Amino acid sequence: MGTYILKRIITIIPIFLLATLLTFGMIHLSPVDPAEAYLTAAHIQPTEEILAQKRHEFGLDRPLLVQYMNSIVKISQLDFGTSFVSNKPVWEEVSSRMPATIQLTIGSIIIAILVSVPLGFLAGIKKNSGIDHFSRFLSFLGASIPSFWLGYLLIFFFSVKLDLFPVEGIGTWKHLILPSITLALPLIALYTRLLRASVLENLQEPYVLFARTRGIHERGIMGKHVLRMAISPMITGLGMNIGKLMTGAIIVEAVFSWPGFGRYFIEATFNRDVPVIQCYVLLAAGLFLISNLVVDIIQMYIDPRISRKGRQH
Repeated sequence: MGTYILKRIITIIPIFLLATLLTFGMIHLSPVDPAEAYLTAAHIQPTEEILAQKRHEFGLDRPLLVQYMNSIVKISQLDFGTSFVSNKPVWEEVSSRMPATIQLTIGSIIIAILVSVPLGFLAGIKKNSGIDHFSRFLSFLGASIPSFWLGYLLIFFFSVKLDLFPVEGIGTWKHLILPSITLALPLIALYTRLLRASVLENLQEPYVLFARTRGIHERGIMGKHVLRMAISPMITGLGMNIGKLMTGAIIVEAVFSWPGFGRYFIEATFNRDVPVIQCYVLLAAGLFLISNLVVDIIQMYIDPRISRKGRQH
């Protein structure tokens, strides 16, 4: 088990280095000159002399290999440079906004799990029943409604008309409800479908028939065996979505004026703030890799066969 985890950790390193190389390459292949972008953000008229000075200051006149190795060293120290707009360290600004994004991510995941697990499980064991039809309708709805439109609908009904929740901002738990629901609905659609399909598949497995012939109570079969095995694809999907939620809640944060990392990235994109954009891309890659590693470890404990397969390879 420890060997399998160690192998998974080792495989992350070259993948992340590849992500840093691709990010470095995209920045240098981009028509945007970081020195010119800096001067534009600082409202300084770019001249050839000033551009040359800033390129030397940023190290852009050095060989590409030297620039890449320097960036690797700085990234390992969580040094992503200084924002062109605020003139503050990028990591300092990112770390100050991450708690809001983490709060929103956790809220949406909790809502998604509380709704999709019982709904998908019941839809699977009661195929073609009323709850199954409702789960399919909710899944279709969640997969079809754009997040920005759903967010504005929730604001209109629950904030403007009913005055139950704040319209925007962050503060109390009430501020978290509407953006969390907006972010959770597509996850509910995905997880409900995954769990329903997995339950239906596991009900056809021989171990269910053997358990029934042994006289095990139906609730025990469903709860201890079917649900445990059926929830595996959902956990995999959750791991793939944690990184997406952490870095991809851009639209929801913009609709609800949520002061998170996604909204900060939008502002950086409009301002051509290259250090912030680089930090966003690399942080997204790191979060995807780490979340998938954690999910693989959880899956290994749920299904020990994964660990045995890892040792065979």
